[in-house]
Amino acid sequence: MEHLTGKQKVTIMIAIMAAMFFAAINQTIVSTAMPRIAALLNGMDHYTWVVTIYMLTSTISTVLVGKLSDIYGRKPFLMVGIVLFMVGAFLCGTSVNITQMITYRGLQGVGGGIIMATAITAVGDLFAPRERAKWTGLLMAIFGFSSVIGPTLGGWMVDHMDWEWIFWIFLPIGIVAFVLIMLLFPKSVRKYNESIDYWGSLFLTLTIVPLLLGFSWAGTKYDWGSPQTIGLFAASLVSLIIFILIERVVKSPVLPLSLFRNSVVTISSVAGFLMNAGMLGALIYLPFFVQGVEGISPTYSGYVTMPMSISMIILSALTGRWMTKSGKYKRFALIGMLIMTAGMVMMAFMNSIPVAIAIMVFFGMGLGFGMPVFTLAAQNAVKPTELGVVTATSQLFRNMGGTIGIAVMGSIMTSRLANNIKTASASGPDLSSADPEVLKQLAPLQNPQILLDKPQLDQLQASLPTEIQGMVEQLVQMLRDALSSSLTTVFLSGAGLVAIALVLVLFLKELPLRSSAVKPGAELEKKQGTAVAEPS
Repeated sequence: MEHLTGKQKVTIMIAIMAAMFFAAINQTIVSTAMPRIAALLNGMDHYTWVVTIYMLTSTISTVLVGKLSDIYGRKPFLMVGIVLFMVGAFLCGTSVNITQMITYRGLQGVGGGIIMATAITAVGDLFAPRERAKWTGLLMAIFGFSSVIGPTLGGWMVDHMDWEWIFWIFLPIGIVAFVLIMLLFPKSVRKYNESIDYWGSLFLTLTIVPLLLGFSWAGTKYDWGSPQTIGLFAASLVSLIIFILIERVVKSPVLPLSLFRNSVVTISSVAGFLMNAGMLGALIYLPFFVQGVEGISPTYSGYVTMPMSISMIILSALTGRWMTKSGKYKRFALIGMLIMTAGMVMMAFMNSIPVAIAIMVFFGMGLGFGMPVFTLAAQNAVKPTELGVVTATSQLFRNMGGTIGIAVMGSIMTSRLANNIKTASASGPDLSSADPEVLKQLAPLQNPQILLDKPQLDQLQASLPTEIQGMVEQLVQMLRDALSSSLTTVFLSGAGLVAIALVLVLFLKELPLRSSAVKPGAELEKKQGTAVAEPS
């Protein structure tokens, strides 16, 4: 679609950005509210599953739709993705228990994965890599903008309205996005010389699902060395081997293995995996610090993360322009990973809300520098005919990183919290001689879940007799200290993963971003020879 006029491209980008904003705002609005929603649905033990299932289903749909959109075009998948996302969002608001919430979030994830992958690929269809950098930065800025208003609005709504409206309030935007895509997006043309890789798609799914389930359940539902965990990892390994054998012989593979002979694609994918694993695995627990340790309500919790989103918006837009102007991208990835690593180390030792806000601004700068780079670098390194599948591959690794990171950090969080509470209880208030009725009243304070439901905690403290208020305060502080110590371990673990991504970026080969006037691969041939011009 690079042949379209500038006006036509801008019009199409309006439709794409509307779809992107719809998917993004519906993710960010639940971030600060989900701990409270999970508590209200009596499902804090399955809190990470609400996030993990979304990442799981979006990961699968992302990689499968990549090749399909190369065959059938982007338009039908954008429309299907919006519809599935809207249905999932509506059903989430009807949930009466955590199981239903997890199920409907899974459906939402299918739609979200389709929207995000297809929208980013469509930008690649419209613009050459050098101009694409500017638009990629704007898309990241849109996601950042949704991160500004989403958490704050979600926190306010869960404090002042029925939580169901968190999932329903932006449904009209979904309708607008659907209509814009239907009317403005060019008609898709099927490539009849391409076939669908059904067996490859099946075994790719059978590789991803048990792998992510294994990481999600290990350390929580099952021990890491349990037969169930080992069985899931073994099933994933067997499916991976079968998948590789299939992809070596099929005519049109769903995930061409030849992509990974390209060092730019490989390093970008792995670095994106590690970046998301560390970043999302740790940031998902930021509300636990703000709401649980510091005792801030969800409404004001959103204000803590808002500065991070604002700095990300500014730096994402600027980074896109700088990459377009210079044709370079590696320096921005290096700066971004360095700042993110330092920011997460600082998160491990934050001890107040003002300090947390300052760290969020700093960390958001790192996100702004680093987030737009890896998909753009991978797209720039392959032929235009592989745009959909390489974009899907990049998103696959990012989503898997986020999913595995959340699961692993959840396991670390759970085990550390249990150990910390056990240790703190040994030196805490002596309840052995307490009246049984008093022990019954204090029972909720044995569960750190109470810290995330401030109204319930305030109500409980107000209802207890005056003579045991000192003991109550000790128990609450004990829980907060245990939670804070556990979060320190989580943030440091995330920083370690992002630091590894930083090291990988050092080895990222920088290929000049081609302009629309240059034939794909021509700059590469000129600088490095024709042997590198076919990186796939």
